[in-house]
Amino acid sequence: MAIITEESEQEPQQQNQRHQEEQPKQKQISQTKEPQQHTNPFLFWCYLVLFVSVITLLFISFTPQDNNPRSWFLSLDSSLRHHYSNGRIIKVQTSPNRSPIELFTFQNGVDSTENVFIIHGLGLSSFAFREMINSLRSKKFNVIAVDLPGNGFSDRSTMEFEERSDGAFQRFKDVYGLIQEKGFFWAFDQIVETGQIPYEEILKARVLERKSVKVIELGSDEVGRVLGQVIDTFNIAPVHLVLHDSALSMSANWVAENPGLVKSLTLLDTGIKPALPLFALNLPLIRDFVLGSSFGYQWLIRFCCMKKVGSFDVEGNRVLLKGRDRCRAVSEMGGKLNNSFDMAEWGSSEGIKGIPMQILWSSVWSKEWSEEGSQVADALPQAKFVGHSGGRWPQVDSADELAKHIAAFVSSLPKTVRQVEEEPVPEHIQRMFDEARSSGHNHDHHHSHSGHDNHEGHDHAAGYMDAYGLGQTWGQ
Repeated sequence: MAIITEESEQEPQQQNQRHQEEQPKQKQISQTKEPQQHTNPFLFWCYLVLFVSVITLLFISFTPQDNNPRSWFLSLDSSLRHHYSNGRIIKVQTSPNRSPIELFTFQNGVDSTENVFIIHGLGLSSFAFREMINSLRSKKFNVIAVDLPGNGFSDRSTMEFEERSDGAFQRFKDVYGLIQEKGFFWAFDQIVETGQIPYEEILKARVLERKSVKVIELGSDEVGRVLGQVIDTFNIAPVHLVLHDSALSMSANWVAENPGLVKSLTLLDTGIKPALPLFALNLPLIRDFVLGSSFGYQWLIRFCCMKKVGSFDVEGNRVLLKGRDRCRAVSEMGGKLNNSFDMAEWGSSEGIKGIPMQILWSSVWSKEWSEEGSQVADALPQAKFVGHSGGRWPQVDSADELAKHIAAFVSSLPKTVRQVEEEPVPEHIQRMFDEARSSGHNHDHHHSHSGHDNHEGHDHAAGYMDAYGLGQTWGQ
């Protein structure tokens, strides 16, 4: 019995020791498990923000944009609408096999034989040159500026017929285009309203031969055709041509081929690469930041184009560059620039040698830009080189200074003498004039024998114009 009682007394002691040894182990295990059970709350919020951002981007991309020209125009600032009301729309053809497009032109000047024709650079329009145009007008010049196709108030796209493939990728593209046009929930609304899937609308969108809207792709050949048609429409040849920024590489071939239409040439900060960087228009996130707000656009302009924004209408130029998909047309134009343009070879060509030329170049923008200006001056030794105090877009902060240099250069040249060609009178009209004169002569002779005054019978014809408005009367 004593042995049994000893064993019973030892068992509780051993259990107590085991229990005490197990307690710290359990504490250690619980301490190691606790961090795994509690997740980081910041990770949840990161996933939530990412999810909401993706959904927002999808809704924005699928939401149809308002491309109505009327609503877009009415949303413009008063300065833009005033500029448009003072301009003129003409029809031009960028290619012989394409339909005409509308080109916005702006003319502000006096009745002068000296016509200054301004061509803007990449990402700009005639609206950005209005201060410089007014300054030249005050110096008694007739000034014409245009919005190149895809820029400003000119057409950005053309309507063309095309035949399409019927592959799976094209079907997916049709559905995606229909969603962009009608909206993301358009099909669901049709199903709820009619109880049927809108097959007819989908089939209409999938016509294999249909009209398509294509963004204008403007190269050097197209720019040359536009310039020639504008000069013919306004009858302003020869012109004092002012080329800014990338306008030189776009119109250099046309100038060399048509020296008779150009009396003088002014190159305004015409570098090989445009001042406005193309990546700012091609990359979606950067493009949305730059064109999405005045702050982003103003930051880009100060960094790449001009140091002093001053009177530059940031909002107006941003709206013109962004509105109705014009940014895409400008990007296509920038992609077609001739980056291998040889200034020296162009300047030594036969068509350029006889054209008086001056170079207006920023002397305060940067050291690298000044060095590039020296290289341009060396490549064009026949040109007069003049520095100015503006940036690479100097038409705003240095408008008066530029107008002064252009006026002095144009005034130093011989005056333009315009020969007005008289329109020949058609033969059948000339016969009518001859018959009228002969019948009038016979009629006067008859009245003289009758003793009447010759002038009394023809008083009714006095003051009336003939068919050509020459001021002749039938009695003469």
